[in-house]
Amino acid sequence: MSKILVTGGAGFIGSNFIHYWLFNHPEDSIINYDKLTYAGNLDNLTDIENSPNYTFINGDIGDPQKINSALKDVDVVVNFAAESHVDRSIIDPAPFIKTNVSATQVLLSAALDAKVKRFHHISTDEVFGSLDLDSKEKFSESTRYDPRSPYAATKAASDHLVRAYHHTYNLPITITNCSNNFGPYHFPEKLIPLAITNLLEGKKVPVYGDGLYVRDWLYVEDHCSAIDLVLSGGKVGETYCIGIDMNIPNIDVIKKILKILGKPQSDIQYVKDRPGHDRRYAIDSTKIKKELGWQPKHDFDSALQLTVDWYQEHKDWWQKLKKKEKDYYEKQYDKR
Repeated sequence: MSKILVTGGAGFIGSNFIHYWLFNHPEDSIINYDKLTYAGNLDNLTDIENSPNYTFINGDIGDPQKINSALKDVDVVVNFAAESHVDRSIIDPAPFIKTNVSATQVLLSAALDAKVKRFHHISTDEVFGSLDLDSKEKFSESTRYDPRSPYAATKAASDHLVRAYHHTYNLPITITNCSNNFGPYHFPEKLIPLAITNLLEGKKVPVYGDGLYVRDWLYVEDHCSAIDLVLSGGKVGETYCIGIDMNIPNIDVIKKILKILGKPQSDIQYVKDRPGHDRRYAIDSTKIKKELGWQPKHDFDSALQLTVDWYQEHKDWWQKLKKKEKDYYEKQYDKR
């Protein structure tokens, strides 16, 4: 029986992880520690909010007093807490530096003081930079860091801090660098949920540039199962890359969603590209597959269908979020 502190547990991946963990490890207790920024949503967790082995704490990982208190008797920290949207990091990098770098250092020090048995840090493939469209290269654990956006740079910095706390202070850490996630509870500013919800609203889907940007899409439940294996069998101090080797251009993702919803391709609206847009990401997951036996359960097409179904069935969930962020969407897309 373990006591696990999940930071950023009201966000997209964090809330999915909490659902996954309580279902697969009902003997454990979870503390969800979340600042509840615009992307933190307790509606993601209404079905388990009264569970006897679930507790919520509204707090900032950069608040030393509060995070130290929350870490009392905690065995494992799983750190999802981060500002994560590239577009917003381009508009204003400051919150990304504050949360992803400075506050992460506060959390690391608190975890060290609490003598946790494991500190697991969730990171991204974006720290590795960009790959050429016509290359066969993939990111792996040995790939040199080359972040291209303020978001990616702050996540790279946090990865370095986590490793430094291991090498300098012997904090027992592991890191995972994952590809683009999608699935239930995905905040509707990201590509897949934005496309689905716009189409359900009778709006066009904004697509940056020529739409040929390639990503390695990972269904969020498969990401959670990979984290589970790293926590149970991963080697302390090691990094594991997580992806499913499904490299699809953004425009093809949109066309698949259009087909599922029976919408015409005229619903695609090409918009001005964002600055420093990484061309291609691809992940080599050989290490986690070979060492820990991880395999994704979902292929991209079946997972995309599940995701579209979820958004069709949970309109109340995403309509509230889009209404709240209406000014952002208009500024980011409608005037381009």
